[in-house]
Amino acid sequence: MTLLSRILGFVRDMIIARVFGAEAATDVFFVAFKIPNFLRRLFGEGAFSQAFVPMLAQYKVKDTPAALKEFVDRTAGTLALILVSVTAIGVIGAPVLVWVFAPGFAWNESRYDLAVELLRITFPYLFFMCSAAFAGAVMNTFGRYAVPAFTPVLLNVCMIAAAVWFAPRMNEPVLALAWAVFAAGAIQLLFQFPTLWNLGLLPRLKSGFHDPAVRRTISSLIPTTFGVSVTQINLLSDTMIASFLATGSVSWLYYSDRLVEFPLGFFGIALATVILPTLSRDYTANDADAFSNALDWGLKWVILISFPATLGLIIMAEPILTTLYQYDEYSRQDVIMTGRSLVAYSAGLLPFMLIKVLLPGFTSRQDIKTPVQYGLYSIAANLVLKAGLVFPFAHAGLALATSLAALLNAMLLLRKLQTDNVFVPLAGWRPFLFRVVIANIAMATVLWWSFRFADWPDWNALERFENLGLWITAGGGVYVAALFLLGLRTSHLAIQNAVPD
Repeated sequence: MTLLSRILGFVRDMIIARVFGAEAATDVFFVAFKIPNFLRRLFGEGAFSQAFVPMLAQYKVKDTPAALKEFVDRTAGTLALILVSVTAIGVIGAPVLVWVFAPGFAWNESRYDLAVELLRITFPYLFFMCSAAFAGAVMNTFGRYAVPAFTPVLLNVCMIAAAVWFAPRMNEPVLALAWAVFAAGAIQLLFQFPTLWNLGLLPRLKSGFHDPAVRRTISSLIPTTFGVSVTQINLLSDTMIASFLATGSVSWLYYSDRLVEFPLGFFGIALATVILPTLSRDYTANDADAFSNALDWGLKWVILISFPATLGLIIMAEPILTTLYQYDEYSRQDVIMTGRSLVAYSAGLLPFMLIKVLLPGFTSRQDIKTPVQYGLYSIAANLVLKAGLVFPFAHAGLALATSLAALLNAMLLLRKLQTDNVFVPLAGWRPFLFRVVIANIAMATVLWWSFRFADWPDWNALERFENLGLWITAGGGVYVAALFLLGLRTSHLAIQNAVPD
């Protein structure tokens, strides 16, 4: 389901790039969409899920179904009240939010006014999607992953329809995208109601401010936000600074981030979604070995996927961008500029994925303090790196700073888990890493050869897609074949109970 969503996300971005290009209006829309989407990732998918799922897992294991339902009702009611208040403040305070999140727009009155108008339309998306993330957290805890994973498909469908059919009929075409975001939020929330009803957990909204468990969940939101959403904070700071740079900078960063989000969202976020309830269950059951082995399993899969994805995006940056976006309003210069930030963001794919798997190792144990501490270190490092890299490398320097800050965060989290003996690596890591490195060298050689002798810009769309599909298939085939020939088997990638190194 996540793969389907990501593919449709590419189709959506291709259509938006073709219809709108990388111009002032799209810069404004991406900012207006990024603000509620950023807050949604912080409080919905990020902090709230990490704070809520461990508590829900405890109720599931230790309490009666009636007590669990009461906890869900009270948490949902409390969250809804908070979200309505935040949404109202956001709509009223849109002029201030635009000034804070995209201060460069303040120097251009037309861009600023359009950003305020778009933000007032898109901001209620925060309410809908945080509520949908709450519903998804409930379903994930009960092993229902398909419906929450499919939900983002609906956003892509709405935005594609808006770009193709409604935008050409509006005086300000980009308004169609904003209204599509609003409509998609409501549809995504309603789509999850039947599954919650079947589970017997469709909430009846109740105030839970007096409930100790609800208060503990809500009160942990703010510190958890810093711990689990550092990457999103750093990405948002990219947009803030990019608003001062050349026109198109925000769009270039958006499109390159979207490509990195494909493997990150398809695999990294999906893996984190599955591993959090697993770790919460193991911790509640006081099974330290199972807890450590689940982390070991997750980290092996991250290495296995992120290495070839990183190399593929770096080597094939311009061919991928040319194939997906270089049509009509999206120029060759846009491809070159987007390619620079794509290479920089791709360098951070491994740490981005590692963070997704390592953070549940803390939040499932209700350790919020450590991720907050390391998150603050990462944010500080990111700001310092941006100051040094933005002048020589412009928007690509912002992307590189975000990747390096993510690497620092991931290294600190991993070291802490090992130092505290929460994660004890199982035997077999050295041969595993050797196989992965050799297989990636073989794959990179094949992809580099395709880039060297191909003339992507001169091909038509069909030829581009045919050749891109051919070379991705060839590179992936070489990678998998090399792993197999070097002795890697599926049994090596299962959660195991083995003697630590």
